[in-house]
Amino acid sequence: MTDTPSNGRIAIVTGAARGIGAAVAARLAADGHAVGAVDLDARNCTETVEKIRADGGTAMAVGADVSDEQAVTDAVAAVTAQLGPPTVLVNNAGILRDDLLFRMSVSDWDSVIGVHLRGAFLMSRAIQGFMVEARYGRIVNMSSISALGNRGQANYSAAKAGLQGFTRTLAMELGRFGITVNAIAPGFIVTDMTRATADRIGVDFAEFEASLVAGIPVGRAGVPEDVAAAAGFLTSAEAGFVSGQVLYVAGGERT
Repeated sequence: MTDTPSNGRIAIVTGAARGIGAAVAARLAADGHAVGAVDLDARNCTETVEKIRADGGTAMAVGADVSDEQAVTDAVAAVTAQLGPPTVLVNNAGILRDDLLFRMSVSDWDSVIGVHLRGAFLMSRAIQGFMVEARYGRIVNMSSISALGNRGQANYSAAKAGLQGFTRTLAMELGRFGITVNAIAPGFIVTDMTRATADRIGVDFAEFEASLVAGIPVGRAGVPEDVAAAAGFLTSAEAGFVSGQVLYVAGGERT
């Protein structure tokens, strides 16, 4: 027996333990989706799931390395068995292995490409069959303003740029089945990952934030809920004529 959300949709959000992923999972649950919250260790999603349930939503935690084909297959099977066939996917899982090119190891490159790009491929491939059968689907890939290039992030920038091409290609392939595929490219969002970036370059986070906000026209840093609001729209039924797009959630940041 499965739990059924009010809108009848089952969503999977990867990298849902914290930050943007946790905010997206909470938003989708508030919008009526049952949510499979996926992270490397299911225990890391406990807080996300408990918050959703406390607010009256339906959610489950699933542990999976999204760069591992079998782990992805097992994770999707677990969500399907408990909640039902997923027709909404937000590929948000990500890691940082920042360094300048001459110091970047092959492992640093492969790990970042594996989680961000291979992970989005494996998850999308695993779920698209359910979407095709339902003649309905929403895929949102989490890109970044770093897709336009960012010093010390050759691996991350390449992965995020790759996700934009991946998004446009899937939109072409899957549109005839009622499936839309879009990407969100956040700018500066206050999360543990952006704090890690400040640590990497040896700058106090408050100074780091102030320097970046100075170049953002709306005059503030972003928060995970800003990105979740965009994901809420792109995963909605009302967004059925929006596909193959990259939405920059960056406060008008100039690049």
